[in-house]
Amino acid sequence: MLNLIRLILSPLTIVYAFVVKVRNYLFDKGIFKITRVDAFVISVGNLTVGGSGKTPAVIFLAELLKKFNRKPGILSRGYGRNSYGYLFVSDGNKILTTVDDCGDEMYLVSDEAKAATAVSERRVIGARKLIADSGVDSIILDDAFQHRWIHRNIDIVMVDQRFMLKTGSIEQKILPLGLMREPFDSLSRSDIVIINRKFSERAEIPEKLNEYFRNKTIFYGYYIATGIFDVKSHHEFALEEFQGQKSLVVCGIARPHSFLSILENNRIDIKNKMLLPDHKNYTLKEIQEIRKRFYDTNANSVLTTQKDAVKLFKFSKDLDDIDIYYLKIKLMLENQEKFEELLKDRLANK
Repeated sequence: MLNLIRLILSPLTIVYAFVVKVRNYLFDKGIFKITRVDAFVISVGNLTVGGSGKTPAVIFLAELLKKFNRKPGILSRGYGRNSYGYLFVSDGNKILTTVDDCGDEMYLVSDEAKAATAVSERRVIGARKLIADSGVDSIILDDAFQHRWIHRNIDIVMVDQRFMLKTGSIEQKILPLGLMREPFDSLSRSDIVIINRKFSERAEIPEKLNEYFRNKTIFYGYYIATGIFDVKSHHEFALEEFQGQKSLVVCGIARPHSFLSILENNRIDIKNKMLLPDHKNYTLKEIQEIRKRFYDTNANSVLTTQKDAVKLFKFSKDLDDIDIYYLKIKLMLENQEKFEELLKDRLANK
């Protein structure tokens, strides 16, 4: 059905691509003005719709900036939230709003990074207010590669390795036919490209795409699973404790392949699963479906992602008779020392 909708909308691809090209031209020529803010700014973005690993990268960068004695803040649009405009989400110690009002990704980031965070569709206004509210000296922009109105000191683009290898596929076409917000030649704007292999082995850049990655500073990223945690109590368990167990896997992320793979690689049964749309807004309807599937299949537990867990937590009472856990992952980089040196050099020469 989704592919059929894409084909029906495919004539709009030419219009969308033209608008993207003209917009970027106007920024490149200085006709659209880029505004600086009083902070060191790192943008983390991608070329595609979802699933490249921006959220783990934002947390990774916040931890690095703290290591370098900086005071980082994180600013996001807050995709899927119920609120509008600027919202101060966390002061670095306490989350000041709800997951519904700030969005699942920003709630997760606020909880993990322990940094000042905010959401705002207008990044320049949001950055200035975040600086005023928290006194941060560095800002990480989540999903801002296409949001060019704000100046950034470092532009990082995340590329999902599995997507990168699908050369010639319909997915590598521009929206709405494919999944690309911008073509690969837009990588020319980036300072750093992180090819995220997630839980897969490293693969070389396809020859067809080599010209777009040539002369770029490239790092390979990968995930490690740090453990499985109880959604309600946050008590930690080892992955080994779930081996051979019959679980109901619940997942609402853009590209669930890596999540399912790491479970399968750890001999966790994934045959019984509910795959939901990215940024799924859980309601009692989904909770009742989880309960039904859990008992109908005689599952021992429910396993989900950390992004889903922040939304399921508010249904703890409705799920009090079900053991529900989430997998926690962390982004790592090959040649991380080189990346840290590059970041320190940029910070020193702002």
